[in-house]
Amino acid sequence: MSFFDVAASVSAPHTALILLHGGAVDRRMWTPQLDAFPERRVIAPDARGHGGSSDADSPYRLADDVVAVMDALEIDRAVLAGVSMGGGTAVDVALEHPDRCAALVVTGTGTSEPVFTDPWTLAAFREWKDAVAAGDVDAWVDVFMRFTHGPYRTRADLDPTVDALVEQMARETLLGHLRCDPGGAPVPPTPPSPVPGTWGRVPGIGVPVLALSGALDAPDHLENGRRLAELAPAGAHLEIPRAAHYPNLEQPAEYARTVQEFLRVHRL
Repeated sequence: MSFFDVAASVSAPHTALILLHGGAVDRRMWTPQLDAFPERRVIAPDARGHGGSSDADSPYRLADDVVAVMDALEIDRAVLAGVSMGGGTAVDVALEHPDRCAALVVTGTGTSEPVFTDPWTLAAFREWKDAVAAGDVDAWVDVFMRFTHGPYRTRADLDPTVDALVEQMARETLLGHLRCDPGGAPVPPTPPSPVPGTWGRVPGIGVPVLALSGALDAPDHLENGRRLAELAPAGAHLEIPRAAHYPNLEQPAEYARTVQEFLRVHRL
């Protein structure tokens, strides 16, 4: 597994921070945050099938992979911050390995079992599925990029640097990890094994939870974050303005400031 590992620049015993990327992107989405927490060790790994990590050939769970990274780096407990797929993985770690999680910062989702009912999101998923069935890489990327700007803007409204980075990561994930059968047809990757019943277990999470949403994200993503914050005993929901699914990229200073304050309040 590939990862960024930034050692703390001071000797104060602050809790390590593990940054978990979203689906179809990779650890590079956390580049603005690598230098934003100099008081603590920061780790940003690539999930299986993403970035520099290998593809799966047998059943696995993303939460277990995170714990394996922590074991390899001799980290007992960490603050887990994740966006979208990474946010769901962070919650799964808190549910399945509660002794390894000190706090959660979850963006763009609620748990690893998000609920989608909004017409904009459902239409995007339908078109995404059609693009996969047709083997149309450009159409797949085009639909994926909609989540970067959200339902209230267009790609032209995005910072060109953010737009270019997200598209680059998505294309490299798709093409770099694409496997085909002998006839040349794409072979779907081995999906992670799910952690079931997550929503019913959220009230048992015993650590602070911050659902940190981009205010311009799709309604379903916002609602999943709010629900997580309402169900978690020590949950809070905040929104970062002028950002959609990746507030850490669109508003990196505000994202870092908000997370820093959350960690300060909880003495982590």
